[in-house]
Amino acid sequence: MVDTMALMLPFGRASRSARTAQHPAVGLPADDEVLLDAPDDRLGPALVAAGQGDHEPAAALLAVTRRQAQWEHRDRYTLHLAAFARSRPEWLETWYATAPHDPDALLIRAQVAVDHAWRSPARAEVLRGVSPLITAAARGDDRDPVPWRIALDHARGSRAGHTYFGELWEAALRRAPLHYGCHVAALRYLGSAWHGSHRECLDFADRAAQDAPADSLVQALPTRAALSYLEDGCGPGVPPERLHAAADRAVELSARFPASDLWPAAIRNKLTYVLVRLGRWEDALGQLRLIGPYATSFPWSRGSDDPLAHFLEVREEVRLRTAGVERGGRGGHPHSGRAERVHPGDH
Repeated sequence: MVDTMALMLPFGRASRSARTAQHPAVGLPADDEVLLDAPDDRLGPALVAAGQGDHEPAAALLAVTRRQAQWEHRDRYTLHLAAFARSRPEWLETWYATAPHDPDALLIRAQVAVDHAWRSPARAEVLRGVSPLITAAARGDDRDPVPWRIALDHARGSRAGHTYFGELWEAALRRAPLHYGCHVAALRYLGSAWHGSHRECLDFADRAAQDAPADSLVQALPTRAALSYLEDGCGPGVPPERLHAAADRAVELSARFPASDLWPAAIRNKLTYVLVRLGRWEDALGQLRLIGPYATSFPWSRGSDDPLAHFLEVREEVRLRTAGVERGGRGGHPHSGRAERVHPGDH
């Protein structure tokens, strides 16, 4: 069973033969204990069953998130299940054939279609043909904000105008005013529509965070805007203190979650990336301790075909920097640029 799960689950572990570095003195797990994109205890069994052609655990999982209005979990599970379905679609095809009006099956189909279109050279044209699937998903449960997050991603890829985007954004906010996934989708659209005007993106992110409770994931939105700015070669218009303030806000949010907790791992990985780019080595080490064994493809897939190796390399750089040791190479900064692969939530 262990070998089967290793084949089916879409996460990776560093090779024991190649990576055996131990870091107990600084509170970091060994390299070969670090996992990439590990699913949680709810998602893991659904992915294993899907790999065996059984859609029912995935259907049950998404049904629970919908009934209990667990929208953040629902969004993450949708992205991961859709990513799995791109390479192993049989279980989703069976699910849809069995229950063509199931809101959860419709949601996964819409996400898969958008992901597929996003990878196409004719992205904008292909995305226009996906609209009916998103509409069907949105009609599945009127409370659900996740189809509207998909619609916001669709609007960016199809180069929709500001008026249409505004209507989608208002519809998303009516359903879940603090939904992090919708905020990230809106931030990406605004960054694209403003052609890299990062000051406006940071303004949007800061306003959203100021209006959100201290424990809301939206507190991490300014760091997401800062990451985009740093990845875009920086440029004029954003004072360094704004980037540091965005990181400080996310550090405070991260401290509210337990260490080595899978749920905030994605936010902590992005925050670590930003802290390293800002040269805040001690703060980066603190986040790496909180991350524990849970690396995520994004943002380490930026400029690398091996995000796990990239994470471990940057982690080692942080460890050496905080120990007072400097070395050559990247100087600790993650690569700029983009990897070719598309990971959940990375488009």
